[in-house]
Amino acid sequence: MTALTRMRLAGFLRSGRALAPLITALVVLSVLYGGGSSPAASAYGYSAVMLFPVLAWLTKLVLDTEPDVQRHLARLTVGPVRESTAGLLAALALGAVVCVLAMLAPVPFGGIRGPLPGSGETALGTGILLGVLAHMLALLGAVSLGALAGRAVTRRVLPGVAVLVTGSVLAIVLGLRGSFAPWLVPPVMATARELSARTPPTAGTLLLLGGWTVLWCGAALGVYAGFRRRRS
Repeated sequence: MTALTRMRLAGFLRSGRALAPLITALVVLSVLYGGGSSPAASAYGYSAVMLFPVLAWLTKLVLDTEPDVQRHLARLTVGPVRESTAGLLAALALGAVVCVLAMLAPVPFGGIRGPLPGSGETALGTGILLGVLAHMLALLGAVSLGALAGRAVTRRVLPGVAVLVTGSVLAIVLGLRGSFAPWLVPPVMATARELSARTPPTAGTLLLLGGWTVLWCGAALGVYAGFRRRRS
């Protein structure tokens, strides 16, 4: 499975398909941090929200790079579970690189700062750690959404794009405060709201956000696995 993961990473990078999402991520981060400094927790929380569609798109591109015949051969060779897992691991690895770049992006812009005196804002170190958590949760949700939008599930380009765009929009819209069904989407907006509060989120809140993400991703990947079994 490790060799298959490396092969998919190499194929994706050599095809040049990584350029479009990477450039998009750089543009998004430049716009986000070019306007001035913000508390680290808040800035990183909304950075994760803005990167969510890009990471989902990146996942779809990774999973769609391999030709269908080659994917079927890999499925027969290593088994369906390992074949599917290798693609997801490749997407996670590339998404993690993008998240690291996102964490470093505000440095040249001076885009993050510590708490103002007497403001009660989250300390800089704590804000950075919360930012790491926000990007990790967004990455897990994005990979799950990108998998559902992959060609192996949707078969054609248009349905895949529809799943990707609809899921990305709903992740933001249904994540707004007062939404009627926030549990239908991963908690990317909920995490950003918590990180933007005047006081740091409690351990219970962080556990709730983490559990919410794990349950949503588990359900989404369960649907993904079901479609892959039926369409093999």
